[in-house]
Amino acid sequence: MKALIESIVASLVDYPEDIVVTETEEDAKIVYHLTVNPEDVGKVIGKNGRIAKAIRTVVYAAKIEGSKRIYLDIM
Repeated sequence: MKALIESIVASLVDYPEDIVVTETEEDAKIVYHLTVNPEDVGKVIGKNGRIAKAIRTVVYAAKIEGSKRIYLDIM
């Protein structure tokens, strides 16, 4: 899942080498924390959060059936 997030975001940003995805696993969910260069935050979030919502939709759709719930946190 980390590779999927990195590949989607890398095509959007100017500094793909600054992409960091960390994974935190809790009881019923897995949280992915996405950090990008401060200059690229607006490109990842988009107007009114449209890009961020689209990224989350793709990540949630790629979830394996029966696994824990997935959340994507963009910082």
